[in-house]
Amino acid sequence: MPSHDDRHLFELLVLEGAQAGLSWSTILNKREGYRKAFAGFDPEAVARFGARDVKRLLGDAGIVRHKGKIEAAIANAQAVLAVQQEAGSFDAYVWSFVGGSPITNRFRSLGELPAETTESTAMSKDLKRRGFRFVGPTTCYSFMQATGLVNDHTVDCFRYAEV
Repeated sequence: MPSHDDRHLFELLVLEGAQAGLSWSTILNKREGYRKAFAGFDPEAVARFGARDVKRLLGDAGIVRHKGKIEAAIANAQAVLAVQQEAGSFDAYVWSFVGGSPITNRFRSLGELPAETTESTAMSKDLKRRGFRFVGPTTCYSFMQATGLVNDHTVDCFRYAEV
């Protein structure tokens, strides 16, 4: 479903980055742990996390205890704040990669879904340029799907028409 809330978009970006190399069910099972550990995904609060917070989070079984992913979430919060200053909102920025409207695909099977697209590659490149981490083209495409920038529900899915 399309999302336009900066905090929700930041949450999904963090979760997509955390999922890299892991099953999505692992991350979904830890979602509440992430909300607690990362201040309800408030980018301003997370951007202020320091070395003590990283150490605390490395001991938190409610999240994936991967130093690089934890540090990436903090760096990404800082980068979100910079984007908000420049673009007015993180929402305006991410939706610019799809021209402000969801891309609606017409896939008939899950096997047709791509792992990345020209839009996700462009998003990845620009996010990295801005200091975001764990935002490769495949992660960006998953983020685009999760946030509704792309409607990849198959045409026979009940959600396809809703979205």
